[in-house]
Amino acid sequence: MELLFATSNINKTSEIRSALPDGFVLRCLSDLPQTFPEVEEPFESLKENALHKAKTYAAWTGLNCFSEDTGLEVFSINGEPGVRSARYAGEPGDAQKNIQKLLSRLEHSSERSAQFRTIISLIINQEVFLFEGICKGYITHEPKGHNGFGYDAVFIPEGSSYTFGEMNMAEKNRFSHRKKAFQKMIEFLAQRQ
Repeated sequence: MELLFATSNINKTSEIRSALPDGFVLRCLSDLPQTFPEVEEPFESLKENALHKAKTYAAWTGLNCFSEDTGLEVFSINGEPGVRSARYAGEPGDAQKNIQKLLSRLEHSSERSAQFRTIISLIINQEVFLFEGICKGYITHEPKGHNGFGYDAVFIPEGSSYTFGEMNMAEKNRFSHRKKAFQKMIEFLAQRQ
């Protein structure tokens, strides 16, 4: 079965490709001979954004397709930045400005619990399947580490004393919300063979 991952991110694609069971061929947008416009994420939930992207690319390409959307949710500030994680400090998205805004919002807060949440929307033969991965943790008072991207330097997952920014990819994958969601999808696909 051929699957399209609705992303041009080669690192994400390689990670998933290495975990897929035999019998699946994974392609990403940059593997396709034609180019497509970037699909906006206009909705107020991760689920709606992931579903919108997967449905749009499935319709455009005719391929079985999946998409993901991920957000950081900080409980003491009503789940911010949430669905706006990539553009929390405005357009265009800037990771350092996003972190500065988040730390500023939490400056006087002792409650720093948070979670990363990933939703995957998979479309096979026009049927929709959803998978969720969550990594609970908390926000530090200052950035630590230079690995990863986004909010990794200020997020410490439960069970660790290091931020994602201080971890290498193998260490991060032990906790990763995205990996948990993808693992659920991969197990589902293996059962469909």
